[in-house]
Amino acid sequence: MTTPEGKTACVIGAGFGGMALAIRLQSAGITTTVIESRDKPGGRAYFWEKDGYTFDAGPTVVTDPACLRELWELSGHDMDEDLELMPVMPFYRLNWPDGTNFDYSNDEENLRKEIAKLDPADVEGYEKFLEYSAAVHDEGYVKLGTVPFLDFKSMLKAAPALAKYQAWRSVYSIVSKFVRSEKLREALSFHTLLVGGSPMKTSGIYALIHKLEKDGGVWWTRGGTNRLIAGMVRHFERLGGTMRVGDAVEKVETTGDRATGVVTKNGWTGNFDAVASNADIVHSYKKLLGDNHRGKTYGKALTKKSFSPSLFVVHFGVEGSWPGIPHHMILFGPRYHGLVDDIYSKGVLPADFSIYLHHPTVTDPSMAPDGKSTFYALVPVSHLGKMPVDWNTVGPELEKRVLDEVGRRLIPDIHDRITHKFHYAPKNFAEDLNAHMGSAFSLEPVLWQSAWFRGHNRDDVINNFYLVGAGTHPGAGIPGVVGSAKATAGLMIEDLSA
Repeated sequence: MTTPEGKTACVIGAGFGGMALAIRLQSAGITTTVIESRDKPGGRAYFWEKDGYTFDAGPTVVTDPACLRELWELSGHDMDEDLELMPVMPFYRLNWPDGTNFDYSNDEENLRKEIAKLDPADVEGYEKFLEYSAAVHDEGYVKLGTVPFLDFKSMLKAAPALAKYQAWRSVYSIVSKFVRSEKLREALSFHTLLVGGSPMKTSGIYALIHKLEKDGGVWWTRGGTNRLIAGMVRHFERLGGTMRVGDAVEKVETTGDRATGVVTKNGWTGNFDAVASNADIVHSYKKLLGDNHRGKTYGKALTKKSFSPSLFVVHFGVEGSWPGIPHHMILFGPRYHGLVDDIYSKGVLPADFSIYLHHPTVTDPSMAPDGKSTFYALVPVSHLGKMPVDWNTVGPELEKRVLDEVGRRLIPDIHDRITHKFHYAPKNFAEDLNAHMGSAFSLEPVLWQSAWFRGHNRDDVINNFYLVGAGTHPGAGIPGVVGSAKATAGLMIEDLSA
């Protein structure tokens, strides 16, 4: 086998998955170009700067920092050269309408006290859940999280382990087997919502997130998640990689079953030995490969799959500092099962909602001017295919309802204190990110759309076209898309070395 040096690759999209893949390819000696359509890199980790405020689009939770550090270690560098990770504690404060608070962290003594407050009998059940979480973490994340599933045989090999851990059962179902407090069941199952999955439908394997957070902690990048992306870009360029920002790829050119290059909106063309897409999976096939038979047929097949919901995010800056409001909060609404069903199945805008509240200035005051704070309040909503409402009309109404609820539960005079506010709706995901139906997390992470059943890291027909990001294995979330980059890079380096 030869080395891949002298070979060229293009990565479409500068999200976490795209940048992680580009760093791996460039570290291996493959001359790599990243092409990003927006005015700055980041994908879903975009940001806005307004009057001294930095508003991060998200994601806001950094877990498993080791998977990120590895990207620098490949070339003998240290991630700390380019960014600073700050610990977040507690990981989350969960709050219910009756006033109950639950601080969730990996401080074992305090966590057990928090569990005992809900139900003393559940401390023992939590210990058993922790054993389960550790087992599925080793099986689903350590062993399989960075392994590509290219054929059904690979799925069959994984089947015994999946069966052993009852992967067909939902996370909520698995959690309920161990603990009886409804609040604790919600506390141990809500994580799937952060990667686009319903706690009542997503495989119990996703209980691994608890172990991932317990071992690696929850972190924040000083200056915002955008600084993590900026650090990745800096490192990629240090290695000799090329960034092309503000110019969308319009077409992946092909000859037969080979990708030969790309054409951008501005008319730039480039020829490459391999092309990888970090763009939305439906957009990648239906639009970018739309002139190829494979793109047309697989793109059509993808549209028949189930997609994760979208999000409605209210960004706001306020007067004052709020040391009593932790970095991450979940403000649960009065319903859990019914609300999730409204979002995932019924496609209605409920009268109630649960809010994920992000308050970065409590950890990092640099995110706002002196004496001010920045927040975002995130509400999961159905994607445009399930709920095709006019967001120009609905958006301002929902924004007020969300801020009213934050005010009612945390900041009584919130409307008087707000200096800046704007919202980001499903139509923005569709327009800015080419996200199919405005889905925030791509394909829904259910068992029958996981591993081999998800988009493959290397296309089955166009054998030098690859996928990275939420639409391919293993799925959404920073560790997920960084894991997909490791799986895809392994294939690309091997193929380009042949």
